[in-house]
Amino acid sequence: MLFFVILIILACAILGLIILVQNPKGGGLAGNVGGFSNQLMGVKQTTDVLEKGTWVLAVVVALLCLLSAVFVPRASASNQRSVPEKVNPTAPARPAPANAVPLQTQPTK
Repeated sequence: MLFFVILIILACAILGLIILVQNPKGGGLAGNVGGFSNQLMGVKQTTDVLEKGTWVLAVVVALLCLLSAVFVPRASASNQRSVPEKVNPTAPARPAPANAVPLQTQPTK
């Protein structure tokens, strides 16, 4: 379970960084690196990579959340409260243990 939590937090952090790097008007990282990205792969391809990365990480987070729900340990029968036995008024009372202290009764007048 802890493994899934760590993976989900890591994927969410990376997803947040990718989203923050993007600019809704197309500027973002694709246009602000001093032309470096333009020389390497072009502005259009950088925004495509960031958009695909966003979608992939969003799907990864969703799948990890669903898978972690499958692997959560469920309460077993021994951990659940037992249902009290029904008292049968016609059944004979159980005898007291041998070392039991007798109840003191108050004297009647």
